[in-house]
Amino acid sequence: MTRPPTVAIVNTSPDTIELLRQPLERAGFVVVSCYTYDIRDGKVDFQAFLDMHHPQVIAYDIAVPYTKNFRLYEHIRSIPAVEHTNFVLTSTNARVVQKLVGRDDKVYEVIDRKEDLDRIIQAIKDASRARPTR
Repeated sequence: MTRPPTVAIVNTSPDTIELLRQPLERAGFVVVSCYTYDIRDGKVDFQAFLDMHHPQVIAYDIAVPYTKNFRLYEHIRSIPAVEHTNFVLTSTNARVVQKLVGRDDKVYEVIDRKEDLDRIIQAIKDASRARPTR
């Protein structure tokens, strides 16, 4: 029996995490989560988190201040354990984040959080089936 795919949700909002968790679990994903600020403040050892859960997709929210949270994203994506992991990035300003991201081949999609929740869920599903190019 194959293990269901795991999605890691990294966000600052417990409400957003739960909003994403419920439909993803209904779709058959194992959902794990942590708060962006807990990684940044050292309360969560993200390497240990990755070693424990082995997510196929990381849904990471780049919140204000965008550059500070983008730097944390860059740190996370440089961890060897995410070499074969796709990212779905969300933000309140996807246009700004897309400029920061550029042509990062680990990013499956950048979605504005104001978009339909179904679109975000679909992007995570698609990213879980896609092979990262790195």
